[in-house]
Order: sequence, then structure tokens, then C-alpha cells
Amino acid sequence: MSMVAVVAASVGATACYALSTALKHRSTATAPETSGLAPRKLFRFATATARHPLYLAAILAGTVGLALQVLALHIGALSVVQPLLTTALLFSLVAAHRIAGTRISARELRWGAMLVVALVGFMLAAGTVHARFSPHAQHADRVPAVLAGVLALALATSCVLTSRRLRRGGAAALMGVAVGTIHACGAALLKSCTNVAESGVVALLTSWQLYLFLLAGGAGLLLTQLAFQAGPLSASLPAITTVDPLLSVVIGVWVYDERLKGGPGSVVTEVLCLALLSFSAVRLSRVQAAAEQPACA
Repeated sequence: MSMVAVVAASVGATACYALSTALKHRSTATAPETSGLAPRKLFRFATATARHPLYLAAILAGTVGLALQVLALHIGALSVVQPLLTTALLFSLVAAHRIAGTRISARELRWGAMLVVALVGFMLAAGTVHARFSPHAQHADRVPAVLAGVLALALATSCVLTSRRLRRGGAAALMGVAVGTIHACGAALLKSCTNVAESGVVALLTSWQLYLFLLAGGAGLLLTQLAFQAGPLSASLPAITTVDPLLSVVIGVWVYDERLKGGPGSVVTEVLCLALLSFSAVRLSRVQAAAEQPACA
């Protein structure tokens, strides 16, 4: 498959995920409070959320996005597909304005352009746009995969527990880090599942990757809703948007042996682009939150 197909599938998945995110965030406005993360409150929250029409629509959009992401991850490298998901912030902005009936401002366009430039700059500097991928040659090695999963679970758990002692802004940001971490692990497991599936349905159904992916997916859904309710979107969305693709690049290099450029010039450019990407994501999400918050209040 060509790089064009990988990019098209990745961007299509991103657009669907962005619509899903916007609908999920609006659905939290009528959900019960979960302060303290008490089991009874979590059960009420999960039950009310599962019946909300907007949340059900979000699940549908997310399902289409997942199908496109499966295709992208199967034909492309993890370090190519996941960084493209940072464009979800742009699609989320468009979706939020569309739902609220408002217009995109010139400031939003500037931050959006900066995010795209930073993303393209990173991919060019890292060499991911020229990555050569063979779905038959790259399978997750068991030891690095398990170790990466354990470390990611420890990070996500620490963020969730620490968020209980912070105010809304800090709590939402840490919950966003937890969500981004779970999403990155889910993407790696999903890629592994597509490789295993080549050996047949029975091989997939008896693989450990499939059930860990389903577990990560369920945890991600719940944590996403909790992150949106924990505080403003401007605190949680930047963390989700940046942690997911950046951690995925690390996993792609460590677990799948995907090669990025490592020269001094490339490394400096990659770091600068990542910093610019993070900064523009934070600024853009704050503007987006200001536009969307009135409708969710």
C-alpha cells in the first residue's frame, strides 16, 4: 500500500474520532457527578452515560474511526499513523463550532496552521514519511510489549490516583495523560491484532493481544468521560492529543523496531517540532474550549 493510502485512512479515522470526542464531551453535561471516584457514583455515571443519545452517536462515529485506524495500522507503521492523530484537535474544533453554530476565528486558524507545520516538520525530520513497512515482518516482541504495557499501566494508574488530590484543571490534565497513555497502548495492541489475524480467526480469538486490547478500549472509554468531567476541555484535550501519538512513536521504535532518523540535526529538529506541536495544541484547545463551553454549561 502507498503512503497516500496510509495517510488517507489515518486522517479519516481522526475525523471520526474528533466527532466522537465532541459528542462525548457534550454528553457529560447531564451525567451524574463522580467526585471522589466512589464505586456507586462511578456506576451511576457509567449507566447514565451509556443511555445518552449523544454518547451513542459518539460510539457510532468512534466505531467507523476504529475501522479506518485498523486499516491504517495494518498497512502502515505505528510511528506514521499515530502522529497523524494529532490532527484530531483540528477536526474537533470544526465539529465543536458546527454543533454550537459558531465560526472559526483567525486566531484558531493560525494555531491550527502551526500545529500542521509542526506535525509535518516532525515527520519529515524523523523520516516517518519514508518508513518502509511490511505487515508480515513486524510483530510485537513479547518481552518489550509486556514491559511497555506494565509501565504504561503504572503511569495511567498514578495519574488517575494523583488527580483525586488536585483541583479541576490539574485533575483534568492528569486524567488526560492517563487517557493518552491507554490510547497509545491500545493502538499498539490493535496493530498486533491485525498481524495475528493474518493467521486466521482462531489465532486471533486465542491471542492475548485481542483481550488486552478490549480491556484497554473499555478503560479508555471510561477514563475519557471522567477526564472530560474532571475539568475544562482545555486541560484534558491537549494531554490526550499529544501523549497518545508521542508515546506511540516510542512504542513503535521500542516494540516494533521502527527506524527514525537519529542524526544531531534531525534530533534537534524533532525536539523543536514536538515542542511547537505541544504548544500549538495547548493554545488551540483553549480557544476551542472557550467556544464549546457555553453549549455545555
